[in-house]
Amino acid sequence: MKYDLLITNGLVVDGTGLPRRRADVAIRQGKIAGVGHFDESLAENVLDAEGRVVAPGIIDPHTHYDPQLTFDPYGTSSCYHGVTTVLAGNCGFSIAPVKEQDRDFLSQIFTRVEDMAPDALDGIPWNFESFPEFLKSREGALGINAAFYVGHCNIRRWVMGEDSNVREATAEEIESMRVMVREAMEAGAAGLSSTHAPTHLDAADRPVPSRLASKEELEALVNEVGRSNRGSISYLPYSSIGGLDDADGDYLIGLALGSRLPIIIQGLGARNKVDAPTATWEHSRAYLERARGQGACVYSMLMARPFNRRFTIAEGTGLYDGVPAFARLFAEAETAVERTAMLRDPSYRDEIRDAVEHPNTNPAKGSTLPPPHFDVLEVYAASRPENQELIGRSLSEVASERGLAPMDLMVDIALSEDLTVEFIWRTETEEWKEGTHVASLHPNMIIGTSDGGAHLGRDDGAEFSSYFLRYWVREWGKWELEEAIRQLTQQPAALLGLTGRGMLLPGYAADIMIFDPERIGPGKKEFVHDFPNGVGRWSSRPEGVHATIVNGVPIVIEGTLVEGCGYPGRVVSPVSD
Repeated sequence: MKYDLLITNGLVVDGTGLPRRRADVAIRQGKIAGVGHFDESLAENVLDAEGRVVAPGIIDPHTHYDPQLTFDPYGTSSCYHGVTTVLAGNCGFSIAPVKEQDRDFLSQIFTRVEDMAPDALDGIPWNFESFPEFLKSREGALGINAAFYVGHCNIRRWVMGEDSNVREATAEEIESMRVMVREAMEAGAAGLSSTHAPTHLDAADRPVPSRLASKEELEALVNEVGRSNRGSISYLPYSSIGGLDDADGDYLIGLALGSRLPIIIQGLGARNKVDAPTATWEHSRAYLERARGQGACVYSMLMARPFNRRFTIAEGTGLYDGVPAFARLFAEAETAVERTAMLRDPSYRDEIRDAVEHPNTNPAKGSTLPPPHFDVLEVYAASRPENQELIGRSLSEVASERGLAPMDLMVDIALSEDLTVEFIWRTETEEWKEGTHVASLHPNMIIGTSDGGAHLGRDDGAEFSSYFLRYWVREWGKWELEEAIRQLTQQPAALLGLTGRGMLLPGYAADIMIFDPERIGPGKKEFVHDFPNGVGRWSSRPEGVHATIVNGVPIVIEGTLVEGCGYPGRVVSPVSD
């Protein structure tokens, strides 16, 4: 029997952490048939990997690809960066379950929280309502592998209707939710996602449904997942934004011990999700050791790629939702002309002058989203020479030189070009680098958080893996290649219970990325209009990634989707092969 595909002459980094070795990889019927030395005449197709690394495909444990995968089955841009498996439905909301009359309600949550365009969401083929129906609709229709959490917000809305946004659930309603969780797990859900984070608001500025849940309600649903003896829990506790407090820490330990499942949060060690983990790292490390000592599997996602988010005041941005005075500019003035008028009003300028330095910290008053601070905000693109001279310099530094408030400087620059000046929020500082490295070495910290499928209007985070391999491995030398690959493949597969994936071993799924270790990097971004109804979004292409292979089928070669490759992806779950 011939092999379907033979990858020859590559440096195999198999995901176990063992040193690389020169070897061929033989593939038959979507699985690794062997790693060694094989005759090319025994293969239907041959890929020469001379000078390149052959590694397991990246497994991305935190994405919001569930809407996008219904009209873009390959999960672009992640697939270009070697990602072969994504876990979608994070942060408490998933694309299913949803009743027909609640589709608009669900879409506006994706729009507000995850910055998805309403016109693009109109492209979802709503041929499902229940979670099992959704999973069935994806079978044979995926270009990459995908696992799916069931969202707590969805379950509350299904059971409680409009009351899901205003009150706690009754005992009878909680029991109905438990039945839905049980059915989702039996159908193949990856687990449950939920949020109590004060940054999660819907389009009407109301807390998303799961934020109204009592801790007892969430515990009941988490324990229901635990009864299945598989899966994981994705959860954003209330204090995840300002630094995990003791009460939430104890609650997470209780969830982990009660369910016997991994509990995965975000932002541990930082003042907020995007902060350098040095802020509260010593306290966080002590907490993780306390949890580990009790056998409580509490993990935190670590954002190992800095934010580089671009925006213009003319187009608007949600980055200042946690600064109510400045957020009014984008909520109340829809056009650049209207925003210009507001910004030329002295009373409004007085109102916003120090607003960024004093963001909202009270969830009862609205979003507590941390805004870009002026010391990491720069001009990215401008037309006037005097503004171009500021490119690459922090607005805080320039404002200090000129004796201005940073907000006045930012507004003056924007007004000088009819609000079209492009600003960029950069979080890559030396403090961020050192803090992130220290935190990344802890066994309870998980490298990831691409947010793939979300925030496409301002920053496609799908390049987290190629960024990690370029900077953390090649340029900064903080990680050995073999261990870096294990962190991006075997570790998330084991954590999520995706058996048979994440390593290049005989019998394992042939999910593979092939790349040049001397060239791999995040590459470039471009704004494209390839979503339903012509919606535009930022899309990224890496450097140095030669191929992405899903279940033995090459879907990307040299940055281009392979025409006619079909849909080799599978719905994967903690109970699949």
